[in-house]
Amino acid sequence: MAKKMTQSFEYVEPIGARVLVRKDEPKRETRGGIALPDAAEIPTITGRIVTISVEIENDEDVPLRQYDKILFHPKNAIPVDLEHDNQLFVVPVEDVVAVFRREKPEE
Repeated sequence: MAKKMTQSFEYVEPIGARVLVRKDEPKRETRGGIALPDAAEIPTITGRIVTISVEIENDEDVPLRQYDKILFHPKNAIPVDLEHDNQLFVVPVEDVVAVFRREKPEE
């Protein structure tokens, strides 16, 4: 009788022009204190890049790096079911609409 082995994955490496993002928690109220209903989530959401693909790492024209905070459109984001709260997503680079920076990069 063969034992059925289960594997636990610890690492996800995005392939192609994609990044792995940990989605930020949705805001439940505005800065002014107004409570938002669950259905009022904005179509673009923020998150932090956990891992970038080798293709992105070697592309100097794409200004994305690990740990960058980004704004992305979730339409083509693929959820990764590794965590109980399911906050990880593989996001195509074309769906990343902005990167948050502390200072403007030198030109």
